[in-house]
Amino acid sequence: MVKLFLQVPAECDSVNTAAVEERKTLFRNVESIIKSVTRSAGRYEARLWLCATVSLVHSLSYRGQRDLFLDLLEMKNSRRDVAARLLRMIFDKKPKMVGSILARKGHMLEEFFRGNPKRIMQWFGHFAVTGESTHKKGAKALSQFAFVNRDMCWEELEWKGKHGQSPAVVATKPHYFRDLDVLQTVENFLEYVPDFWSSDELANSIKDGEILQIDAEYFVDQFLYLMYEENSKDAWHAVEDFLMDEQFSSLCQHLLIHLDEHRLLDFLKSLGKLINPTLQCKELAFPCCWLEVLLSGHCDHISFDDLVLLNCVIAKGRQLWRLMNDEEQHEEWGQMEELLKGVNHLTDADHFALMKELVETELPDMLKWIGIQSWVIFCDLSKECKSGDSCESLFSRNKIEFQKADDYSLVQNDGFSISHMHDTDDEDLTGSRHKRRKGNRRRKRHRYDSDEDKLDELLELGSSDGKNGVESQRGSWRLSTDGFSASWDIADIPDHLSTYYFTVWVKWACFR
Repeated sequence: MVKLFLQVPAECDSVNTAAVEERKTLFRNVESIIKSVTRSAGRYEARLWLCATVSLVHSLSYRGQRDLFLDLLEMKNSRRDVAARLLRMIFDKKPKMVGSILARKGHMLEEFFRGNPKRIMQWFGHFAVTGESTHKKGAKALSQFAFVNRDMCWEELEWKGKHGQSPAVVATKPHYFRDLDVLQTVENFLEYVPDFWSSDELANSIKDGEILQIDAEYFVDQFLYLMYEENSKDAWHAVEDFLMDEQFSSLCQHLLIHLDEHRLLDFLKSLGKLINPTLQCKELAFPCCWLEVLLSGHCDHISFDDLVLLNCVIAKGRQLWRLMNDEEQHEEWGQMEELLKGVNHLTDADHFALMKELVETELPDMLKWIGIQSWVIFCDLSKECKSGDSCESLFSRNKIEFQKADDYSLVQNDGFSISHMHDTDDEDLTGSRHKRRKGNRRRKRHRYDSDEDKLDELLELGSSDGKNGVESQRGSWRLSTDGFSASWDIADIPDHLSTYYFTVWVKWACFR
């Protein structure tokens, strides 16, 4: 039976120092195996998991968020991946921001349409038919400009019939514009009517940004040129405004996954200098609090490999379990199983002595060792929690009060039911995970390519039981560990209890 050590005991005697040393050796061996996996076949997934955790950071001001991503845009190589990606986000979510800039770039619009019949027809070919009241998109701009400047440009209108239409006739019957040879007319305007391309009529049709949909990649390239070659204040102001308005989680999920490890580490170091953990963070009220506390105080003294390892064992235990069970990790998982089979059983005194030793270490090491211990507990629970009876036996032996999720009777750790629930205001890290930010995780996001699909898939890993061979329908409970605030099924029990263990001991070690 797994012993969870969920309560901080008073001083204990009779410590088995050999057992404590053996557990520290286990930590180092587990660390070595996990690093081996996350440096090789599991590197891509582990980086995505880290980006997913970073996206949950909440103690960052809007100005800090803007400055952080502006610094990222100025890093070497960020023009082609991060900046291009950010522009696609702006085009999709806030097209008016760039449409208003594009509307004043007549030369850019000329180049966009010149020699490209498909683009011309897509934008200018929407004249009203009988029964419709108005033309659309560029057709409206073309007709309005032609009427206002008929003395100058009406002769450049090309008609499909045997003779042209006069302004007076078309004014009363606007559907006659359906007889316009749009392609030839626009080509004539490109050659002989330069004023059209800087006109208010065309600008008004462009400023809503709908034209971006015709060829987004073309306009991405044009705005990259404006930003990095011309250093256009208008373009940069639009980027800054978007960075202030957009959710931090969205920016991270769409931009960070494209970074190489050097830029990602630089980004995290910059993030650490901008965040200011709140009192809630020191209570580990959110899933990313450990990372915020770590980065804010130790961002210059931690390697990327260590960040990946910490995130795996602290925030992505279930995903790491599944990765380790993958066929490609057969050798490493075999080594891990041998280690876990030989795990010695600590007493309360042994465990407390181990925790007191960890308190004397620097925060990164303390988080790492407590995180690894929590993941070892996760592994043990994943093997043990196979049935409702085994879970309830685990609860009772570890003094966790519980109630079946489909009834209202509370079961004490002695196994006897009582009819009321204790009032509690306590909210631990994992309990809040099911309530806080739930809307953000469930909210549908625009997907820009397969990388986002992969990230979404990895973000959702852990919602199923993976290779544990457990079906969630075989039992679910409400537990005293989170004030009975959430329903936990068998597949979720290992994740919840190992995370609760981590929360208890990090709060004791760091924030007493």
